[in-house]
Amino acid sequence: METTHQKKIQYLPLAISIIITLFIGFAASFFTRPEISGWFVTLKKPSFNPPNWVFAPVWTTLYILIGISAYLVWKRRDDSGIFKVTAAVYVIQLILNFSWSLVFFRMHELLGALIVIKLLWLMILATIIYFGKFSKVASWLLVPYLLWVSFATVLNFSIYLLNR
Repeated sequence: METTHQKKIQYLPLAISIIITLFIGFAASFFTRPEISGWFVTLKKPSFNPPNWVFAPVWTTLYILIGISAYLVWKRRDDSGIFKVTAAVYVIQLILNFSWSLVFFRMHELLGALIVIKLLWLMILATIIYFGKFSKVASWLLVPYLLWVSFATVLNFSIYLLNR
């Protein structure tokens, strides 16, 4: 059962959690942005590839949801081994998220990026499962992220096939 302390919003930790995830997205965009009008334009893309302007608002929204989700788990943290595993899975997922932009846009490695995004998908699923042990809301907040990365995986695979 939730205590009054758990129900109270702690705005500073919430803001920090959101800012951390937004920063990761911003840092990844450092590799992405220059390539959007350069190398990425030269790639063959499937018909379902969204317009470039769609990605920034979608990712911004997802990073905010990820930050809120992490905050909800942080509020219910404990000294158990399960929290340490949960935190590790979450951090690995963030690292893979950042790495995909580096591998795809900076290194131009379509197959390598496909491998990274498949690992990312698995780690997001693991994060959802582990977050659910602390907060059902936190785990549900990550579902749009999993769905978007599912779409991005299909998109990455299609771009790989069209350009190999």
